[in-house]
Amino acid sequence: MYVTGIHEVLWGSLLVAVTLSLHGFGMVFTLRVYGAFKERLEQSQSIMLGIGSIIVGSWMIILVHLIEVFVWAGFFLWQGAVNSGTSSPANASLSYYFSLCEYTCLGSDYNLVLRWRLLEGMIAIAGLLTFAWSTGVLLTMAQDFQDQRLRIIKERRVKTHPKSQAPSVHSQGDPKLS
Repeated sequence: MYVTGIHEVLWGSLLVAVTLSLHGFGMVFTLRVYGAFKERLEQSQSIMLGIGSIIVGSWMIILVHLIEVFVWAGFFLWQGAVNSGTSSPANASLSYYFSLCEYTCLGSDYNLVLRWRLLEGMIAIAGLLTFAWSTGVLLTMAQDFQDQRLRIIKERRVKTHPKSQAPSVHSQGDPKLS
């Protein structure tokens, strides 16, 4: 009979804390790099530079997630926790594959040995939390890009179509009545 052990709760809590710490540092670094791109973006009106900065930021976010999965895979490999379905223990590749599938909530044909079963759910929780955080960071970058593009469009419109000298409806009342 399987009973969740305190060792699972403690190790799982530690792994979630390490994952969130790595993610925090990774997201701050990603936003700093994006900030440097944003300075260049402010000086340039290139839409490709703006899109490129979002792509680079996305790649950085993906890299942070892959590093976080590596931590879980390392733990599973160290503990021999992945049930490979054969008599031979899981290798590094299988541990990483299993961790990535569980972290992304995709699921896997493999599972953990009984004494580590709780960690299958905890890695998914860590993945959900970090993906939500990453979404917020990506939305911040996308909003900055969109605001910059709309500002450029507005500035171009003002340059090409200066406001007419006719009185506005709001300041002078209905122009049809004058």
